[in-house]
Amino acid sequence: MSAGGALLVAAALAGCGSTTYFAGRTLPPSGIANRVLIAIQNPSALSAGSLQFVDAYYDIRYKYNSANTNPAFAISGFSGALPITIQNMPEEESGAVYGSGDGSLTLIDYGQEKTTGAVSGLNGKSSSVFITRNQTYAFAATHPGNGGDTLVVVDRSGTNAGSYGLSLPGVYRVSVNPGGSAALAFVQNSNYIYYPRKLTGAQTTAYSGGPSTWPTGAVDCEPQNGPGWCLFQALSPDDNKPLVFDRPVKAVFSADGGTAYVLNCGPECGGSTASISPLPVAPLIYLVGQQSGTLPTHSALASSTTAIPGGASNALVDSTTLYVVGQKATNGFWGGNLTVVDLSKSPIVASTTASISDGAPGAMSRMILADDNTLWIGMTGCTSGVRYNASQPYGCLTMVNTTTNAVTLLPYIGDATGIAAITGLHKIYTVEGGQVYIYSTVNGAAIDNQYVTVTGTAYDVAYMDGLSDANNTVY
Repeated sequence: MSAGGALLVAAALAGCGSTTYFAGRTLPPSGIANRVLIAIQNPSALSAGSLQFVDAYYDIRYKYNSANTNPAFAISGFSGALPITIQNMPEEESGAVYGSGDGSLTLIDYGQEKTTGAVSGLNGKSSSVFITRNQTYAFAATHPGNGGDTLVVVDRSGTNAGSYGLSLPGVYRVSVNPGGSAALAFVQNSNYIYYPRKLTGAQTTAYSGGPSTWPTGAVDCEPQNGPGWCLFQALSPDDNKPLVFDRPVKAVFSADGGTAYVLNCGPECGGSTASISPLPVAPLIYLVGQQSGTLPTHSALASSTTAIPGGASNALVDSTTLYVVGQKATNGFWGGNLTVVDLSKSPIVASTTASISDGAPGAMSRMILADDNTLWIGMTGCTSGVRYNASQPYGCLTMVNTTTNAVTLLPYIGDATGIAAITGLHKIYTVEGGQVYIYSTVNGAAIDNQYVTVTGTAYDVAYMDGLSDANNTVY
């Protein structure tokens, strides 16, 4: 049976009293088998945030066989303020929601439809935060003045457990690999990349004498009188030159987990040339005793870096294809571009390009793959782009057919801050201009959204019952 068929059967069984659905998952308390979670800001005068969910099979916020159409389903126990991102982990039946109003990272139990507590030790509000799928490690880039300019590592394991604030002025984004073994930190307006590493007991003792005792390449070890983690700069081992980066903003990881593709934002982030630089993950692993190999030399990385003329501020990996999104200066304004990169070639090759929704330079877009061979891209700030200023049709949401390369620009509704792929049901949910919308993946047509709209400002969406963790918006 296909994945789509499995979900349809699950929906039917839910109405017949079955207690399980896809992959043996237990039917949740709501009885809904296809749930879309919505992060809502200021839903009422008494709350700065809530997490509601709706039935994505029927596109309603109540039970399909209920006479009461007023109540909405919600995640119980959530109290975060101004939620802005949902890290979706359906394989683990969990999620993590970041609240920008209070700096909270709240863990959600999808099976029980309730919170399981907030991650402690983040030390202030963050501009970028992720937790590993096993919920053992969290990494966050703190805002200036809110805990300091630090890369915060929250270690929830049995050894070296605690919160570590590694000093890194200007840090503003973090990237964590799907396997939860490597993390990279990026500094605004900088050409450097950093990575943390957990220490053994012997290393803690050896490095406890302050900076003079730290290993080569370390920029901070905390706490200094007995460090549990150190932060390293990614330096080439041949001549101690910084690696060939140009305003790097994030990294995405290959399907096999062995390579981190660094996105060099270039001109849209104040640099010179947008490009992709592949880094081996093995020497970056933060887990004790699992590192191997060395970082590439300056010359080796330079020869493997691929220019992306259309810009590179976000990307999504699909097997041996890398979809890269960025902004390119055109007639004094920024214009959105999608570049398709073939990862099977060495060095990697940028093949086709397409014009997509414009956005603010350097702003993090939203990307997700959905049914019918479609890629969906959401932008913010599209009213500042070249299309708007040329009085051309514009919008913040783009649908790309990855088979034909056909591009469909959806009409302007507002900033596109969230996308969820409802796999098997041929639709996506989006958040645009603070409200929830639905589109067909077959032709991009709008689907009636009147029964899923929310009170307050919607900001992100996630498909709680996705088939895999890949069903997670790329931020």
